[in-house]
Amino acid sequence: MSYAVVKGAGYVLVHTPDMVIHNGTTQTTEKITNPESEYLKKVPEHLRSYEEVINYAPNQTYIGNITPEELRSYEMPWYDKDVEGADRFGKFGEIMPQDEFIALMKICDAFDLVKLEKGFTETIKEKLSKHPLFKDDVAKIKEGEEKAEIEKQINENHAEAIYNDGKLVGCVKRAHDIDPNLNAHVMFENLVVKASGVLAFKHLIDKNDIEINSIEYVIECSEEACGDMNQRGGGNFAKSIAEVAGAVNATGSDTRGFCAAPTHALIEAAALVQSGVYENVVIVAGGATAKLGMNGKDHVKKGMPILEDVLGGFAVLISKNDGVNPIIRTDLIGRHTVGTGSSPQAVITSLITAPLDKGNLKITDIDKYSVEMQNPDVTKPAGAGDVPTSNYKMIGALGVKRKELDRKELAGFVTKHGMPGWAPTQGHIPSGVPYLGFAKEDLTEGNLNKVMIVGKGSLFLGRMTNLFDGVSVIVERNTGKTEERAEVSKEEIRTMIAEAMRDFASHLLRE
Repeated sequence: MSYAVVKGAGYVLVHTPDMVIHNGTTQTTEKITNPESEYLKKVPEHLRSYEEVINYAPNQTYIGNITPEELRSYEMPWYDKDVEGADRFGKFGEIMPQDEFIALMKICDAFDLVKLEKGFTETIKEKLSKHPLFKDDVAKIKEGEEKAEIEKQINENHAEAIYNDGKLVGCVKRAHDIDPNLNAHVMFENLVVKASGVLAFKHLIDKNDIEINSIEYVIECSEEACGDMNQRGGGNFAKSIAEVAGAVNATGSDTRGFCAAPTHALIEAAALVQSGVYENVVIVAGGATAKLGMNGKDHVKKGMPILEDVLGGFAVLISKNDGVNPIIRTDLIGRHTVGTGSSPQAVITSLITAPLDKGNLKITDIDKYSVEMQNPDVTKPAGAGDVPTSNYKMIGALGVKRKELDRKELAGFVTKHGMPGWAPTQGHIPSGVPYLGFAKEDLTEGNLNKVMIVGKGSLFLGRMTNLFDGVSVIVERNTGKTEERAEVSKEEIRTMIAEAMRDFASHLLRE
């Protein structure tokens, strides 16, 4: 069986301090329920500068400048320690500043919904013209609007304001007068998803030297819904991202599964490639403004900066087996079924031990597990603990229960087979996939042989079921052997048909 391979990955972050205040759900809800809130007054004092965001160790890990093991060497908390030699650009992608991202939203705007102020437009066009990936796109940004016109759109037509450095620099107009699915707030969120997805897609292509015309299918797997009142969530982010990125030979669709969607998409992409339907499939996801500052109240209460000040995005290319890159073992899939149950042990058992048993593997045969790689700097002050470590402890405990691991080896298991979390708490972004870029290296240039990608989700958030969700898949070192499909020539087909007809005629004569 010729499995699909992980051929490349791109990871991006976008520093969005003003969007924390004006678009993060925690903050916007507080404005409605408690407009004179002390928390809201303190938020601006707890926002990090762009330089601080670049220097932050988990962020440098996300874009590939330091490895997960190197991140482990930094003493926690990480937010008060800078990475020496930190850079905006990494081997997987970049950390983009807010002003450039606002310009990218305009580039991604197909219906002229984004209106930018004249002075800001002039400044940002000059700045973005120096970006290595968007020089040719700057022409799409036309002359800006008068500030009075932008204020009118906000005050009279319910447009969503765009701020930069605390100043009004533009707005996103509503796309329909009465459709709540096309109001300005939703359009703002969706343009953010699209723009951050485009940014990740462009870095995937650039960093891995991929021929963009070879991309045939795109699966978008973020958490937002794109549609109107007649088809809420109908899509299609995937095709809209491919369009702006220049993947003219691609079609695509959206996959949704809350936090678990990226791992679902990874398995779907691998199956499409392995079956021969497509040779090159990209899975991509942009970031969610709703999650900005989600745990901000706890961070401010503890005198910390608000660490959820970045949007996340990623893109991964899945291709046919090239004999080099890591293979995706679609025969070793873990899944949380309807009948699995919701206890943590039941969830972990279905996702971890089921695929291992199918492959006659032990828990210790997996070199690294990539679970919910949420940054503990963010979650611990909010009372959610160290999520990756908790997952690794449960996996290790299963190993003890299965007598594949001695109880005294449990602490060592967490270190050897686990990793510190480095992904922003953007829901779908931390769920298994942040490690794929490093996994590609570890399973080719490094000394690892097998890793497991685990995605988990909370389906009950949609109020349709109380079920959890989750899938997992093993990715392993390529043996170098590829299985080619036998090609049958037209002449061989003619011969086969002629022989079949002779046999049939002979059969009739005998009767």
